[in-house]
Amino acid sequence: METLRIGVLGCADIARRRVLPAIRRFSGTDLVAVASRDPDKARSTAAESGCEAVHGYDTLLARADIDAVYVPLPAALHARWVEAALRAGKHVLAEKPLTTDQDSTARLVTLAERHGLVLRENVMFVHHGQHRAVHRLVADGAIGEVRALHAAFAIPRLRDDDIRYDPELGGGALWDTGVYPVRAALFLLGDDLEATGATLVRGGPGRGVDIAGTALLRTPEGVGAHLAFGLDHHYRSRYEIWGSEGTIVLDRAFTPPADHVPRIRLERKGGAEDITLPAQDQVLRTVAAFAGAVRTGAGPDPAVLRQAALLDEIRRRMRAA
Repeated sequence: METLRIGVLGCADIARRRVLPAIRRFSGTDLVAVASRDPDKARSTAAESGCEAVHGYDTLLARADIDAVYVPLPAALHARWVEAALRAGKHVLAEKPLTTDQDSTARLVTLAERHGLVLRENVMFVHHGQHRAVHRLVADGAIGEVRALHAAFAIPRLRDDDIRYDPELGGGALWDTGVYPVRAALFLLGDDLEATGATLVRGGPGRGVDIAGTALLRTPEGVGAHLAFGLDHHYRSRYEIWGSEGTIVLDRAFTPPADHVPRIRLERKGGAEDITLPAQDQVLRTVAAFAGAVRTGAGPDPAVLRQAALLDEIRRRMRAA
C-alpha cells in the first residue's frame, strides 16, 4: 500500500485544528472524506480540509476507497464506532482514551488482531523525541537511581457547553487530561505500575464530572509516581524525575507546538544545565507512525492495555476513598 487513504468520523476541534492538517501534509496519507451526523458541519469541515463531505458514519465506513479511519468522537462513543470501523475492515486511529473501560479496550484490541488490522490510540506526545531523550538520560545514569516521578497536565476552565463536562459523552478530567501523566509514568517507569491511591474532585456545569484529580502509583521496586490532572487549573504540562544524584525536569511535555524548541533541565550536584533539542511536530509524527504501522502490519501497542488497566485502578481507588 503506497498511500493510506483516510476517512474521518467526526468534526471535533482537535481534528480540525491539528490532525486533519497533518494527514494532508504527510506524504504517505491521503485525506479522502470527513463524516458527520450534521451535513452542514461535514461540509464546512471538508471545505476547510480539502476533502469530501459525507453524511453519516456508516456511509463513510461502507466506502471502498478508504483504508483507515481517524475517530475524534467523544470518548463514550469510541467503543461503538471503533468496533464498527474494524468490522468494516478499516484500520483505526482513535482519540484517547480508546474506550472508557478496560474490558472494552481489550475486546477491541482482540478484534483488531483477529482481523489483521492496526488499532492505535492517539496519544501523540509519545512520538515526540524529547521523551526518548529523557529516557536515555535516565538509562545512562545521569541522575543515579530513580526515586520518584511527578507528572502533571491541567488546563484552564472550559466553556460551560464543552463536551468534556458531559458525563454521558465520557467527560471528565481523568479521561481528558489524566491519560497524559498516566502514559508518561508507563513510558518512564515501565509497565509494572500499580495504583495505590487516587482522588477525584467533582465540578463543572451541573457538577457531573471530575474536574481535578491525583493518583499515586508505584513500581514493584517501590519507586513512586505522583500524578495530577485537571480541567479548571492554571495551565501545567510537565514532569520531573527525581533520582539519587540529580533531577530531570521537562516543561511543555505533552502538547508542545510544532515550532517549540524543547529544553530538558538536568540538575546535579555540580550545577544545572539545559539540554536543547530540535523542534518536532508530534502530530505529524503520530500520523507517520500510524501509516507506518499499517504498512508493516504492526501488532497492538501493549501500552494501550496497561494504560486502560491503570485508569480502571485509579477509578476504583477513587471510589474506595
